[in-house]
Amino acid sequence: MKQKELLTRVDTKAVFEAITEVERHSAGEIRVHIQPRAYGTDVRSVAERTFERLGMTKTASRNGVLLFIASEDQKFVILGDRGFNEKVDPAFWDAIAEELSEQFRAGEFTAGIIEAIRRVGVVMRTHFPFLQGDANELSNDISVSHDEDSGHHLP
Repeated sequence: MKQKELLTRVDTKAVFEAITEVERHSAGEIRVHIQPRAYGTDVRSVAERTFERLGMTKTASRNGVLLFIASEDQKFVILGDRGFNEKVDPAFWDAIAEELSEQFRAGEFTAGIIEAIRRVGVVMRTHFPFLQGDANELSNDISVSHDEDSGHHLP
């Protein structure tokens, strides 16, 4: 699916609000990034570079989570930073990926993304509860790249 088409089918405001709600109750950070392709590279490698470029390795507790979507490749990757991955079993990511795949196949893009955010949020609230004075370290907007090296955000 073309990136532009996916972006018209995702309710960016609802995704922003879902991220904001999770982060209101936890010290974790969630980002969603959409770009057209992995540009001939392994999608996980591109997602890892994007994770770094978005500053997700610089959170205080290393507890960021990225949902990276390459729309035209019809692939996605969910990455957790070191602090988050120390708290969950790899099967956690597999379960979210399976559910997200089902939602995407059904054309339920917004619902799939929001459900993935909520499931991550449950773990964040448990292991990284909101603390007084906690700051939102990363934007809650969907990050969009039209090529591998640049990006901007949609509110």
